Amino acid sequence: MFRILSSERIAQKEYDFWVDAPRIAASAVPGQFVVLRLEEFGERIPLTIADFDRDKGCIRLIFQAVGKTTASMAGLKEGDSILDISGPLGTPSEIEPIGTVMAVGGGVGIAALFPIIRGLKEAGNRVITILGGRTSDLVIMKDECSRYSDELIVTTDDGSEGKKGLVTDAMKMVALRGDKIDRCWAIGPTIMMKFCAATAGELGLPIWVSMNPVMVDGTGMCGCCRLTVDGEIKFGCVDGPEFDGSKVNWDEFMNRMSQYKEEERISMEEYAEGRDLSWL
Repeated sequence: MFRILSSERIAQKEYDFWVDAPRIAASAVPGQFVVLRLEEFGERIPLTIADFDRDKGCIRLIFQAVGKTTASMAGLKEGDSILDISGPLGTPSEIEPIGTVMAVGGGVGIAALFPIIRGLKEAGNRVITILGGRTSDLVIMKDECSRYSDELIVTTDDGSEGKKGLVTDAMKMVALRGDKIDRCWAIGPTIMMKFCAATAGELGLPIWVSMNPVMVDGTGMCGCCRLTVDGEIKFGCVDGPEFDGSKVNWDEFMNRMSQYKEEERISMEEYAEGRDLSWL
């Protein structure tokens, strides 16, 4: 059992947990994730490690309540427990002195981007961070990302904060003003990462993306998280989660991500029966 040390609702459907997990915290590095299970016969879901504190022995999980398991998890409070957490899993981000890097985050993907931003800055890089969302309330962790960024640019679809427009508009602005970008990262909704990869290609910039395929065991045995990268089958859990965005078969990946939509809808409807989920 893994005890929840703190829980906070940080946006409309986003929740921020610190969880007691000393063995995971001791070896976690940027880019890795965990797979958790709330109950014995419950679904196993992957969540990126948004932060970790080795001294206190805890990890930070930020998630969006979008389905049965995450909706159930959102109802947990400080002092409650999560049954299983396996990790850290996945291949870590390649954190090294590079030069000037561009980090692009959208929605709850900002939580996955944050430890990468911090790691890149601590490695001596100049970090330009672009965060985006439909509206200001959905752009999370601005202060934390700003702390490790040489420049922070916020974009919102509705213009409620920062520049009105998309993160790809800001990517073009940075590149076209003359900044030499040595590498990019983009983490967020699949459609955002697809267009970030396309924009990076137009600008001649290398870009890494963090993929979030359907996953079960997280160790490469089940094959559920397969995707095609540069014409080869890769497993998101062990080969990733980060891949060269210019080589991902985005259309195939998006089709695979939608294949269980009906089952997810039914599961959520059954869970919601007799429950007040108006807060979702």
